[in-house]
Amino acid sequence: MSRPRVLLIEDDVSLAHFMQLELEHAGYAVTARADGREGLTTAQNGTWDLVLLDLMLPSISGMEICHSLRRAGFSAPIVMLTARQGISDKVSGLDLGADDYVTKPFEIEELLARMRACLRRTTRKEQGAVLTLGALCLDPLQRRLTQNGRLVELTRREFDLLEYMLRHPNQVLSRDRLLSRVWGYDFEGEPGVIDVYIRYLRTKLERPSSPRLIHTVRGVGYVLREESPCPSNGD
Repeated sequence: MSRPRVLLIEDDVSLAHFMQLELEHAGYAVTARADGREGLTTAQNGTWDLVLLDLMLPSISGMEICHSLRRAGFSAPIVMLTARQGISDKVSGLDLGADDYVTKPFEIEELLARMRACLRRTTRKEQGAVLTLGALCLDPLQRRLTQNGRLVELTRREFDLLEYMLRHPNQVLSRDRLLSRVWGYDFEGEPGVIDVYIRYLRTKLERPSSPRLIHTVRGVGYVLREESPCPSNGD
């Protein structure tokens, strides 16, 4: 099972180092940034399960980062960290889209509990949400896929692969990442199995007159996005 990916944006170097060690010990994969603008760019360009965001940062504030991310459709939970005690700061952060607010100094156990609560809420919401892209509509709970209202029959593995890609649209997904997330870390087969199942999905979902859905990024992997009509040949 993969470790939850956490982005920590905190300019107190010693605190950030302590938090990273504790979070990694608790089973999280942590990336730390100390500058507000760099943190915003990292958040926008990566795939994260949760963001820990300090309120006071160099270059741009945590409030600005939170507002920019939510305005752009960023959906991962954001937990704000601050030394400020004021209720108005907490309300402002929550109104801008933060999921929780932890006041410094805090016990690491409290922070971990808040993080687990945010991730549980997100997991419940995501697991039940219908995923759509163009004419595709995938219901994870009923394990049902339709395209333009037509039921599309998929095998279990095809469904799992497409579901993962629909949860990460417009992101380049490497073969290794798809293999570990869909087949599991203990899978002993070859990465080439991804290419085989991508062909299966293309055969079932793509027609010459319909938009290309699964795009090859040569030497890397695949990206799911709706674009132009499918070419008559090639990837």
